[in-house]
This record gives sequence, structure tokens and C-alpha cells, in this order.
Amino acid sequence: MVIVNPSTPIGAWDIKPTPTGEIILRFLRRQMPAYLNTGLNFIDVRDVAAGHLLAAEHGKSGDRYILGHQNLTLKTLLDQLATLTGLPAPQQTVPYWLPLSVAWVDEQILARLGKTPTVPVDGVRMARQFMYYDASKAVQQLGLPQTPIQQSLEMAVDWFVEQGYVNFAAGSNPR
Repeated sequence: MVIVNPSTPIGAWDIKPTPTGEIILRFLRRQMPAYLNTGLNFIDVRDVAAGHLLAAEHGKSGDRYILGHQNLTLKTLLDQLATLTGLPAPQQTVPYWLPLSVAWVDEQILARLGKTPTVPVDGVRMARQFMYYDASKAVQQLGLPQTPIQQSLEMAVDWFVEQGYVNFAAGSNPR
């Protein structure tokens, strides 16, 4: 048995969307006036798919491989989105207790009213820690591709816009 642990994938075809896709959509919809001081390891979703196949073909039984690429603060990711789209990045951080309170209200009150919580408590709790990882073992032993995160962001933004997840007035498309 070979185990793979993807970090935080970014890219096109994020239909649900994932928590990472939600971050991108909130940015594109200008629903992110501030950010939480956290950090994540990001990887292109296509590299995650390739990593699964590479692990099946070349992974050593009993080994675990982190499928990741680049450690970035959330602020850095938002700045990259700003550069890519021309939209302003949030400049202010929010204290940890604020999103935790919103998440609690979402889960305890709104969910009981049949509404889908928008901010999960567990997600906020996890964001308190910087989730940085070293994927060098997968890169060296499996040949895990390392697509630039900027390219992954471009593909995600383009896909969300093309699929109508974000509505822009004529001439104001950020791409």
C-alpha cells in the first residue's frame, strides 16, 4: 500500500467548489475585505492527479508521499490573485476570534434553519496553524510535477469566470 497526502490543490474544474476554490471565488466576488493570517501549501490540481498515478507506478509500498508544491501565506496568495486580476487584495487581517464566531453562528444557528454554513468551525480552527509541508520526497522519488502556482491560479480564475461562478459587467472581466 502506498499513501498520498495532497496539500491544497488549485486549478480548473473545481465544480463544488473546494475550500481553496471558495477562497478564490470570494476574492473574485469582492467578498473578502480582510484575511486571516495563515499559510498553506499549494499545488496544481493536475499535479495532484499525476502524483496519484506516479505513486501507483513508482511508490514504495508502506511509504507516504506529500503531494504539494509551494508554501504561501494567504496574504501572498491574495496578492498574486490581485496581480493576476487587477482587483484589489485585502490589506487588513482579522483577529482569529471573529471568523471563529461567524463559523459558530453558521453551524449552530443557520444550519438548524436549513441553511448551508458558509464558514466551517473546523476550517477556522485549522487556519490557526500554518500548514506548510515539504513535498521533496514525492518530487525526488516519484517525479511529482511542480507547475507554478501562478499558472494554477490563472487556470482557476479563467475556469470560474467561463463557467459563470463569477459575474462581471461587460469590460470588467479581471482576465
